[in-house]
Parts: sequence; structure tokens; C-alpha cells
Amino acid sequence: MILFKEKMGTCTTKHAVIATLALELGLPVVKMVGIYAMTEEIVTGTDRILKKYGLPYVPMVHCFLEYGPHRVDLTEGNHNGKNKPIENFLFAVPVAPAISAKEEYLLYRKAFENPILKQPELRGIAIKTVLNARMAGLELLKHNPGKPDGIIP
Repeated sequence: MILFKEKMGTCTTKHAVIATLALELGLPVVKMVGIYAMTEEIVTGTDRILKKYGLPYVPMVHCFLEYGPHRVDLTEGNHNGKNKPIENFLFAVPVAPAISAKEEYLLYRKAFENPILKQPELRGIAIKTVLNARMAGLELLKHNPGKPDGIIP
């Protein structure tokens, strides 16, 4: 549980631990993988990526837990690169607690076929452009400390 105590770990690892424990205990907690619209409001520095690739936002993967109607993000409050919690998802599906990085990426790619690239604001944009922007977004998140309390000053 060191990843909780030290406020470290990724959304994938934290949610996998709790979703696995919930599954073993028979609790109705589900791990979800979603795609959200990363913008400057959520992650400082995103505007440079958007301008470079001509996108309105960068579709990024994030996971969280659901318990009935409640969404729980165990990375809120961490130095995870985000200025605020993600409130809206373009796409979200339940997954196995220990989904592999490869499976998560394949899910991300499949979501582009429908519905992500069918969003009016992304029509006509090549998937390669979006994937390159995603890679830039991952680098930005890695090097951007964000706001640890999830609040924009």
C-alpha cells in the first residue's frame, strides 16, 4: 500500500490494487478505463500540443473506479500532472482489474474507430496525428507536477 501512502503510482496500478481487492471480497466496485479530452485547463502546457497538431483536445486514457453511481479516482490529490479532477469522459468501459498496458492501448485504439474520431470536432483528423499528440501528452504528464490538491488557483 506504499503507493497510496507516498502519493505515488499511476492510475493503472492504484485502481488495479483496489479493484482486485474488491473482486476478491465480492464488492461491486468496477475498474473503468475512459478517454477524456485533455486541455490546458486540465494539464498546463497542453495548448502547445494542441497548436502543434491542430487538435481541439488530446484524447487521453485514464482509469478510475465505479461503485454504483459513484466515480472514485484514487490519483486525485497526487502529483499526477493534472490541475483538476477529470469530470467528463468521451468514452468509458469496465475492464478487468489487472488489464495490461497492451490491452489498455488496444482498447484506446479501438475507441478511435467509434466513437472518438466520429466526434464532429475530430472528423477528418488522421489517427496518426492523434497518436502523436497522445505521446506528447504522456510526456507532458510525466514532467508536469500539476496541482497536488486537484484545485486550480
